[in-house]
Amino acid sequence: MANSEITVVLMLIDQAFDHKSWHGTNLMGSIRGISAEQAAWRPGQGRHSIWEIAVHAAYWKYVVRRRVMGEARGSFPIKGSNWFERPGQSGLGEPDWRSDVALLKRIHASMRAAVAELAPRQLNATPRGSKVSNLALITGIAAHDLYQAVEIQLLKRLLP
Repeated sequence: MANSEITVVLMLIDQAFDHKSWHGTNLMGSIRGISAEQAAWRPGQGRHSIWEIAVHAAYWKYVVRRRVMGEARGSFPIKGSNWFERPGQSGLGEPDWRSDVALLKRIHASMRAAVAELAPRQLNATPRGSKVSNLALITGIAAHDLYQAVEIQLLKRLLP
């Protein structure tokens, strides 16, 4: 099969994000059916909400795409980096939550498209600005999605 290595890494990121797999809930499955109120709930002061975890996941997908494609910094749609306070004191509601979930989906699709464009030989290359190879970035983002899915599943069990 041509590009079989790329096919495998695409399968990994798909299963971790929104495709059925044997391992259980993926990232999108973990936020399915969550309301803005539930997404904004915090288990304690200084702890992240489901909403913040979802935007955090989108940010790191943006970083992977940017590194794989050799793009400059500064084009993530929300100002800041890594963790973004959502909703905080800003009064964000249901439309904002849906918008941030849509952002996560768009960023994932953009990252996935960038990975699909890679030639197999590019998987072992280390992109400028990165300490690890493209393969490590891509498999790492799949692992990150699953890690965040587990965090969200745990938070859902704690919801009041």
